[in-house]
Amino acid sequence: MKLQELVFLQRKELIMRNGATLEKIEREIERLTSQEQLKLLERLARQLRRSGIAIKKELDWNKLYGLGKELWKGEDAQEYVNRLREDRI
Repeated sequence: MKLQELVFLQRKELIMRNGATLEKIEREIERLTSQEQLKLLERLARQLRRSGIAIKKELDWNKLYGLGKELWKGEDAQEYVNRLREDRI
């Protein structure tokens, strides 16, 4: 058996085991009361926030500098604004 085939089979087995584990966990969760499920969800959310997965990244406005500048190339800024104002009326 080639090394690639062996690696593929090992990955497939790991995925299958993980899938079975998740199914087992889901069955256990279904046995919990709604209140217990909510507590579990809160704990998982807290754990994810601590791990940094759920951290919202802030926009870096500096990366937007100059974006789309070719759209207004050769156009007078005041004429552009005037045309926009006319379109709103």
